[in-house]
Amino acid sequence: MFNATDGIPFSAEELAALPVGVRLFLDQCVRQVGELRSEIAALRADNAGLRAQLAGVKKTPQNSSVPPSSQHPHAKPPRRKSKSKKKRGGQPGHPRHQRKLIPTEDCQEVVAAKPSECRRCGEALTGDDPDPYRHQIWEVPKIEPLVTEYQRHRLVCPGCGETTCGDLPPGVPQSQAGPRLVALVVLLMGTFRQSKRRVALFLEQVLGQPCSPGWVVKLQNQGTAALRPCYTEVIQALPAEPIVGIDETPHKEGLVKNWLWAFVGSISTAFVLRPTRAATVLGEVLGSQFTGVVNCDRAKMYYCMGRLQWCWAHLKRDFQALIDSSDGQVKCLGRDLMRPTLRMFEVWANYRDGTLSRRKFKELMQPIRQEVEAFLLRGEFSGNPRLQGMCGPLYDHRDWLWTFVEVKGVGPTNNGSERALRHGVIWRKLSFGTQSAAGSRFVETILTVHETCRQQKRKVMDFVTTAIQAYFVGSPAPSLLPRA
Repeated sequence: MFNATDGIPFSAEELAALPVGVRLFLDQCVRQVGELRSEIAALRADNAGLRAQLAGVKKTPQNSSVPPSSQHPHAKPPRRKSKSKKKRGGQPGHPRHQRKLIPTEDCQEVVAAKPSECRRCGEALTGDDPDPYRHQIWEVPKIEPLVTEYQRHRLVCPGCGETTCGDLPPGVPQSQAGPRLVALVVLLMGTFRQSKRRVALFLEQVLGQPCSPGWVVKLQNQGTAALRPCYTEVIQALPAEPIVGIDETPHKEGLVKNWLWAFVGSISTAFVLRPTRAATVLGEVLGSQFTGVVNCDRAKMYYCMGRLQWCWAHLKRDFQALIDSSDGQVKCLGRDLMRPTLRMFEVWANYRDGTLSRRKFKELMQPIRQEVEAFLLRGEFSGNPRLQGMCGPLYDHRDWLWTFVEVKGVGPTNNGSERALRHGVIWRKLSFGTQSAAGSRFVETILTVHETCRQQKRKVMDFVTTAIQAYFVGSPAPSLLPRA
């Protein structure tokens, strides 16, 4: 129930004398006024942002979430550091890098090149050099497909006259592609981001394998079916992760807008394609049993996840946007916030490199935290809609700025999930999205397998081949999760 401090021009005695219905009505009015005030503050902040854009404050990768690829290389601001006087390339004293020779016994062929006569006097030369100069040439063998024919004989029973056909051996697919060929097609599309027509062209022109785009789709679906149990295993293991980095990017399935989500754990990374950016996706993937820390940006759908770590890389760009503003008050606070932010990153780098202990790291972060929160509070009560709209939510949820200080293993940015998502972003730009639900399932599956294998330093070609071999035989798929 409201009280006299809520702005109602009545004393406590006068309010108590009012009928219950009137007091309930006034209580509802007070709540609605509070909601409207919050909405007005948000609209003012949006209005200030639009005014800043009209005033010439252009969004760049340095002061917003605009991707770096959207900016032409020649349009980038000049470097603040002076140009080095050193020549390009390797510098004197740098470690030498050379391709080492493999053992002679590992070579497929050894050719002895002996001189027949002396280069000075022409005298005939014989014998062997016990330590010859070794020169090795690497070459790619002529690629020819290995074709195995299985002849299924149909025999007639002499007793009843019934015809019986021989079965294919276990593990032989019904289609005309073996496990390694299916794995290669899957990786060409998912890992190397080639179109179906280019994959078919590569198979025909390089491998000598007759192929069509339609057959590529068929092999893609086989790869999805073989790798789907591995994908499900990774998804089911995510709720047990103590720290999960999450990010999302727009995608398309046909003409329908989708979202590609990336969930980065300590041992695996999962991708999910869904037609929504709402928090329902978080509940579907992580569930109610998740009790860890979510490393993310400041999008509101993450608020339901409990303990968060907001990305300071995003904050740094937002503070730079304040500095780029034409409003003097906004510019001043942006500079004030940028100074402790840069010190924070410096302290974090020293701690991450092992220069600082955990205790010393926390000790150095304490005054930085106090300074940042004081500036945020100043912005919230500045009366400037641009500052209030940004600083208010930051101060209200200020604990989510410093989770990385309290919880070991949490970083101040979500760069890990953004790097994992970059492969999917490039894939979407090249392919313009998927055309069906089957294509979406392939994308999220192969991206999960690719990124998890990279994360665990495993060879993705070997893993995919093993999974497809198991699929053809009918045995369980290999595990994408490392076993203890």
